[in-house]
This record gives sequence, C-alpha cells and structure tokens, in this order.
Amino acid sequence: MNDVVENQGKLFDYVAQFYPDMDTEDFIKTYMAGKTRKSIDEAQAYVNTMSARELWEYFRETEHYSLKPGRALDGFMPDWIGEFYAYYQWYYNIPSREVLKRIPLDFLEKAYFGLHDLELDLAVQKVGKAG
Repeated sequence: MNDVVENQGKLFDYVAQFYPDMDTEDFIKTYMAGKTRKSIDEAQAYVNTMSARELWEYFRETEHYSLKPGRALDGFMPDWIGEFYAYYQWYYNIPSREVLKRIPLDFLEKAYFGLHDLELDLAVQKVGKAG
C-alpha cells in the first residue's frame, strides 16, 4: 500500500513537472476514473510494480490518453494530491473512480494549504468519508 501511495504521488508530480503547459487536473480526473487505476485497485502485480514513468506510458497507451493544453499544478501539490487520493482510496476501501466524487479535485486543491503539513492518515481522517 505504501508503494502505491508513494508511486501515485510521483506519477502526478511527473506529469506536472514534465508537462508544465498541460492540464494536470484533467490528467488526474481521467487517471482516477480509468482502467489503469482500477487495475491498481485490484492489486494487479504487473501494474502495481511499475515506476511512475512506466505507469505514465502504460496509462497513455492503455487509455489512449493525450494531455490537454492548460496549467500544471505547482510545487508539491501534485505529489501530495496523488498520495492523498491513493491513501484515501485504501483507507475507506472504495473504488478509485469514487474518490473524486467524494473529494472533488478543486476542494482538495483549496484544502491543500491546511492539510499538507499533517500526516497523510490524519489528513484523510480530517477530510472524512463524505468529504
């Protein structure tokens, strides 16, 4: 579980850092609702053992995804959001596609400044099951 949490943070950060003129938010929303993340939910070893870069390539190919022009998330935010969503999914044992319905990305971006200094489990508990 810790590897999944850390790797998802690295994945979101990778996309934001390497594609600064692209829409990180669209990527996150598409990824969380996609087949690749569902495979991780189902603990499929092949996908669960990929590095962030390998996961990005696999996601693009599997889901036929292309980044949209826009704004990348700044600083540590994409990494933290990736870790938060992965931990939240595990903690409440819900499908990843449900996470964004409970905790919309715009809410999490606003809450980041008050939550990111907390331990991840405390941040997830503070936000709570219903968001």
